[in-house]
Amino acid sequence: MKLLFKADTWDEIFSSINKNRVRTILTVIGVLWGIFVYIAMSGAAKGLDNGFERQFESVAMNSLFAWSQSTSKPYKGFRTGRRIQLKLSDVDVLKKRIPEIQYIAPRNATGVFGGSPALTVRGQKSGSYNVYGDFPVYTKIATKKIFDQGRFINQSDIDYDRRVCIIGERTKRELFEDSEEAVGSFLRINDIYFRVVGVHKFVPGGGFESDGDIFIPFTTFNKLYNKGDEVDFMSIAAFDDADIVQVEKDVKAVLKSIHQVDPTDERAFGSFNLGELFGRIKGFANGLTFLSLVIGIATILAGVVGIGNILLISVKERTKELGVRRALGATPSEVRNLILLESVFLTVVSGVMGIILGAGALSLVNKLTQDTDFPYTNPTVPIPYVLGALLLMVVLGTLIGLIPAQRAVSIRPIEALREE
Repeated sequence: MKLLFKADTWDEIFSSINKNRVRTILTVIGVLWGIFVYIAMSGAAKGLDNGFERQFESVAMNSLFAWSQSTSKPYKGFRTGRRIQLKLSDVDVLKKRIPEIQYIAPRNATGVFGGSPALTVRGQKSGSYNVYGDFPVYTKIATKKIFDQGRFINQSDIDYDRRVCIIGERTKRELFEDSEEAVGSFLRINDIYFRVVGVHKFVPGGGFESDGDIFIPFTTFNKLYNKGDEVDFMSIAAFDDADIVQVEKDVKAVLKSIHQVDPTDERAFGSFNLGELFGRIKGFANGLTFLSLVIGIATILAGVVGIGNILLISVKERTKELGVRRALGATPSEVRNLILLESVFLTVVSGVMGIILGAGALSLVNKLTQDTDFPYTNPTVPIPYVLGALLLMVVLGTLIGLIPAQRAVSIRPIEALREE
């Protein structure tokens, strides 16, 4: 420890570095690049992970959407090409047969699956917007964030077929003046008056919707469009520990059973598995983190070996100098510690510079992608990982420094003084 706080020690270390300036810089860059690659790639993986979570923050992670299509195989007397129609009663059957399901929200919509958007009028202003018929449970799967004041659909709206609606931010901008209050006012949807009870804020990834869509009670929608107990599609959320891929298979299997569809018919029901997508994104991010660790360690190791080679050359060039130190009373441990200190110093300096540059690169990329649709947010590397990388570099620097240090200790003073 005394050696660490001696000015002469650091003078000698910097003198040695200065004598091999170009080689030292190149080797430092090698170590620096290793830690830079690790920080940059690990942070990028975390940034992508955070970005996708932000894009879909308003929808349950372990969720999927399912809808009916046409059969592609004949079954039990039914012909190929039969159009399947989901029913409201399917919801109870699915919940009973698939215990992994936490929430199911049957939904209807116009302007989404081939239909025409609904003409919506308020005063002298009008526009065509998609209209959704929903149950309150939908907010358990895809949270509707209220932008101004108001609420989403509640159970009383369903029970009494109330003519209430929730409009989007764009709808409000296009149908209302800036000074007008939307909540509590009335507008006409397909010539039927609805009272606005809320304004929802669009959040990317929250489902199929946009900021111009209108939500009304499911029962009111079905009466308005004469759909009886028909359902266009379902939003389904499984429990967090459930296998969402298996839940998707089970949902299709149950629906095939209900609607007399061949179990091997893959076209009768369509689906989009958001949970599976999240799983793939997580897997990609974890793979990128692991790859950054492997590449970073390999690059750091190569750089540290380079530092060891430079120190061996330095010891060779300083043979006479080290011999004089030994002749003047320097102990083998002092000589060894001097070389080790130089090795650790170069390694740590390289590591700190690599960490700073890596953090700077992540910050720059984060700023460049902040106002874009690219899913990249807050790229960070946990502090324990950074400290662990630094500790690894210190250990490697110490181990690689033992080779030139032992070479320096093995020099006999008399033989060293004879060197020309």
